[in-house]
Amino acid sequence: MTTLVLCVDRGDDVRRKTGRSGPVVGRDAVESLVTTVGLADPEDSRVNSLLESLRVADDLEADGDDVVVAVVTGTTEAIVSADRAMARQVDELVETHDPDSAIVVIDSVEDERVVPIVESRVRVDSVDRVVVRQSHDIESTYYLLKQFLADEELRGTVLVPIGLTLLAFPILSVLASTTVAVATITAALGAFLLYKGLGIDDYLEDMPRQARDAFYSGRVSIVTYVVAGGLALVGVFAGALGVSGTASPAVIQIVMAFIYHSVPWLALSALSASTGRIFDEVIRTDALSGAYLNLPFGVVATGIVIRGFSAYFLQRSGAVGPITFPQVRIGALQLAPFPLTAEERLAVFVVAGVLVSLVGVRIASYFSGATLIEPEVPE
Repeated sequence: MTTLVLCVDRGDDVRRKTGRSGPVVGRDAVESLVTTVGLADPEDSRVNSLLESLRVADDLEADGDDVVVAVVTGTTEAIVSADRAMARQVDELVETHDPDSAIVVIDSVEDERVVPIVESRVRVDSVDRVVVRQSHDIESTYYLLKQFLADEELRGTVLVPIGLTLLAFPILSVLASTTVAVATITAALGAFLLYKGLGIDDYLEDMPRQARDAFYSGRVSIVTYVVAGGLALVGVFAGALGVSGTASPAVIQIVMAFIYHSVPWLALSALSASTGRIFDEVIRTDALSGAYLNLPFGVVATGIVIRGFSAYFLQRSGAVGPITFPQVRIGALQLAPFPLTAEERLAVFVVAGVLVSLVGVRIASYFSGATLIEPEVPE
């Protein structure tokens, strides 16, 4: 079996530095060429590709193959002329030595474009790309960029935002100021990253299909979702009104005020959506899953706890007053009205949230036929 080890020099570096044109055939001739090219330009990566060709030839000969090592060169003229010159040299090698296969040794992306020319004339078993160790990172980065630019989805995801940023920055800088430009672009990039990272694009893409299926199947949840969306908007509006009435410039107090006023409505929104899911599950399966049944209680419990924590911060800052229990009379026993401190108020809300959650677990386990503690089965 005859194998042609072919070192490709499309840029014609060998002829320009040594005066020798391809094809250069034979081990002795290639070894002489290595010395000549190395002396002419020791930093040229072509020296490494020539040495790699000799190493590959030695390995194949050790395996018992008949090896012909050769170097083909292009020209410094147009690309078509260089490729045709290399094609003629490959034809000459194939006609003279009649190889069964070829191993192509290259050291650059430019040389890699010659591989199809060789493949059209002889079977190529392997392409050996030589990367000089000092420039490995540069070569690897180039190939990664090449693959990246070939991916249409990645181009649209990365290059389009970068291009819009580069266009928007000078426009905003001229119309407003550099500070406004930086703040606007940073906010837009942050929103885009969240949009892609949270998978909102996939959800929005799938939303029309889900809505169509919900209408056709007569799901109750389509109505409850609309109600939930309306309640969520009311919650955002209520939170904004609560923030507008806050005189403190502290960011934490503004955030807590928004949460305090919006959480009840947002909890009702989530409760409406979860109720619709429960009805859909009952209609679809004629059964009530414990997980779905526990969902409304979890929503209410979470809303109570979040409301309690926001109220704690606001009461400590004086933005809201304490909760005052009214006067209670039980027979001869009379309890005077008393206020709750911020810590006591937080404890009451946390305990209430935990109790609601436990009630939901208990009810869900009852309707699903399970118990909180499974009885031990004797062996």
